[in-house]
Amino acid sequence: MDSRHGSAEGVHLAEKVQIAAKILVVGHFAVGKTTFIGTLSEIPPLRTEETMTQAGAEIDDLKGVRGKTTTTVAMDFGRLTLSDRLVLYLFGTPGQQRFVQVWEDMTRGALGALILVDPERLRDSFAVMDLVEKYGISYAIAVNHFDGSPTHTEAELREALDLLPETPVVTCDARDEKSSAQALVALVRYLQSHTRQE
Repeated sequence: MDSRHGSAEGVHLAEKVQIAAKILVVGHFAVGKTTFIGTLSEIPPLRTEETMTQAGAEIDDLKGVRGKTTTTVAMDFGRLTLSDRLVLYLFGTPGQQRFVQVWEDMTRGALGALILVDPERLRDSFAVMDLVEKYGISYAIAVNHFDGSPTHTEAELREALDLLPETPVVTCDARDEKSSAQALVALVRYLQSHTRQE
């Protein structure tokens, strides 16, 4: 076999290799994680939603939540190809405190996390942010802004969430494919720059 042909074929194959990255989509209860993954996934998303019961309604804080009838009890899963080289596997975690034990398994092998934030319930994000930081996962903040929700400046959000200067903050609508994809791209760019610095 011609060695030159073999090396050229090897380069060609290397160019076709895709990098798969595990990304967590996290946030407090009813912030839009399932919607976000469903909007972006190029495959039918795996969902583990159950109908909320009266017993659950007594545990979960529904204040500020409109039309919530189901809740994730294990995880959501979707896939998004960002480029010829990069595929993202999106794992959505349950937002309630009673499902915190699921987190340890979910965080294994995760490259980063996109934390969805409801602009009406910023305080509800603290517990989730604490968990992400506990597991040492780099993250970006995506404010899920939808009809009628209040608008905050980036400076106000950074102060309210006590963010480091380098933490990306973007606004999206989990129902909108373009803005949701831009939120993920902001996270990926941050992770890439983070990796280069290390």
